[in-house]
Amino acid sequence: MSWLTFRANSGGYRGKVHFNLPSGLLPSIDLSYIEDRYTGRHAWSFMNNGNKRSSRHYLSNDTSKIWVPSNPKGAESLPPGIVEAESDFYLRRLWGKPSEDLTLKPKYLVTFTVGYDMKKNIDAAVKKFSENFTILLFHYDGRTNEWDEFEWSKKAIHVSARKQTKWWYAKRFLHPDIVAPYDYIFIWDEDLGVEHFNAEEYIKLVKKHGLEISQPGLEPNKGLTWQMTKRRGDKEVHKVTEEKPGWCSDPHLPPCAAFVEIMAPVFSREAWRCVWHMIQNDLVHGWGLDFAVRRCVEPAHEKIGVVDAQWIVHQGVPTLGNQGKTETGKAPWQGVRERCRREWTMFQSRLANAEHAYFKSGGGIAISNSTAH
Repeated sequence: MSWLTFRANSGGYRGKVHFNLPSGLLPSIDLSYIEDRYTGRHAWSFMNNGNKRSSRHYLSNDTSKIWVPSNPKGAESLPPGIVEAESDFYLRRLWGKPSEDLTLKPKYLVTFTVGYDMKKNIDAAVKKFSENFTILLFHYDGRTNEWDEFEWSKKAIHVSARKQTKWWYAKRFLHPDIVAPYDYIFIWDEDLGVEHFNAEEYIKLVKKHGLEISQPGLEPNKGLTWQMTKRRGDKEVHKVTEEKPGWCSDPHLPPCAAFVEIMAPVFSREAWRCVWHMIQNDLVHGWGLDFAVRRCVEPAHEKIGVVDAQWIVHQGVPTLGNQGKTETGKAPWQGVRERCRREWTMFQSRLANAEHAYFKSGGGIAISNSTAH
């Protein structure tokens, strides 16, 4: 005889409840008994085949007959109809019918990695995104409750881990199977001025011009930026630019094309599935990703671009640098900057070595984003 073990956690009971039932009896369990155990009540009604609330569904005792190789890895023993391979950030009620939980399913996701000191800037930014967007805040300073002063924050998703970067968060909390319901994913810094930005209009232009990876244009007279990401006043979108002599070996390669910066990127669902797999667990600053994301769309010089008509200002507030630690007499921001540069070199080396190993093994034919496209 096989036995099943159930564990239940409830708001009114701090521990775990364990009880064993013969698996052959499972179809006739009185649900009132399970309900009592989940809710912590002590009305010990037990199994009653005649109870109207008893399960009417037949469950096979022989699960060894189920093996579905096409299921996700680890779920081969489940019938395909019960497999939920993807998830989401949609908030659910604790009552009512599950089918009636959501009056609106947001189609897009925007994330900001934030500290409470930037609350006014984030409040202004969030208000540029409609109800079609799920708002997700990653908190690097551990302060989450204070954000409830903003009404929108009560409906947002909050994730907190001290002194971490947005790419650390993205690798751990934005798995492609988690963000699969969203057509586009915005992964933004906290120091962006959005006075001239409207998220819905931005999405329209991205779709119109077929952009899989994009960013808003940056105000050209504010801070340092690449030529490619500077806003142009005479265009809706641009996909190519000219840089300093010798910087672009090919007009269709970064930084002259197929290039956006890592401060305010926007990914389609399909592009993000590829980019997520390229993010390294230990390289948390993301330096070098902007030159590599072109590998995730084809042809990259046509599907990566800058949206000029919806533009932002990079304020350049050194919030992340202030999260560093003073070592060997160096200011916190110096240690952070040194690691950024180190990570750039490490990422480029890993990518080159991975490509070399792949082609050396005879794994494929080398393909590059070049004028041949």
